[in-house]
Amino acid sequence: MKKGSIIVIFILLATLRCFAAEPYNVLWQKGDQFYQQKEYDSAAYYFEQIAAQKPWNAEVYYNLGNTYYRLNRIGPAILNYERALHINPEYKEAKDNLSLAKSRVSNRIQNNNEIFFVQWWHFLTEGTKATMWAILSLIAFLSVLGFSLVRRLRKGLSSIPPQLIGILIVTWAVFLTLAFAASNNKISSEGAVVMDNDTPLMNSQHQGKPQILVPEGTTVELKGENNGWAEVQLPDGRTGWIQTSSIVKI
Repeated sequence: MKKGSIIVIFILLATLRCFAAEPYNVLWQKGDQFYQQKEYDSAAYYFEQIAAQKPWNAEVYYNLGNTYYRLNRIGPAILNYERALHINPEYKEAKDNLSLAKSRVSNRIQNNNEIFFVQWWHFLTEGTKATMWAILSLIAFLSVLGFSLVRRLRKGLSSIPPQLIGILIVTWAVFLTLAFAASNNKISSEGAVVMDNDTPLMNSQHQGKPQILVPEGTTVELKGENNGWAEVQLPDGRTGWIQTSSIVKI
């Protein structure tokens, strides 16, 4: 009797697991079908549900970006291309379509060219490089331990110069720093996209005339939030405050 009950429970669990996996496939199929039929509102509905289930799937955000672009909703399109690239910075199609979507932003705020070493730092600390730096830091650390042990066990006989161990320690520290920075970039995002056209960028007192009207689809860097306001930095380097209801985090 007990054996029969166990078998029944196992079958029920397996069935529930199948039903739990089915909605994702069904939603994807429906979203793709509506997209092919050019019913983009319906396609966006299903792709949004998929994104809620699979928040770390770059392809879902890429499809959402394409869908909103077709709907001429440039803000949501840019947001989802940015999300796809946040997960996979090497996603070429998302990069190309993001550039295309940004070209349609009216009164677009141009980026300031960053100093070359800032560009290098951003490149080296991309979220996708976190695992690589972690492995290299582990190798460097084990090398330090190995060479130190050899020198200690073979005093006077070792040909390993002490300078080599010092270099390995510095290398390990550098790799570890890059691993932490890349891991932090992989987990957190400090970017946001403006969703309302002509969004006022205010001063710190949130009073007076706006410094500028920020167009929909502008990607900004978040500096902080306070009482419904977000301190942001625009692509050209200017800073100010925007209502949090007008932006969505990447």
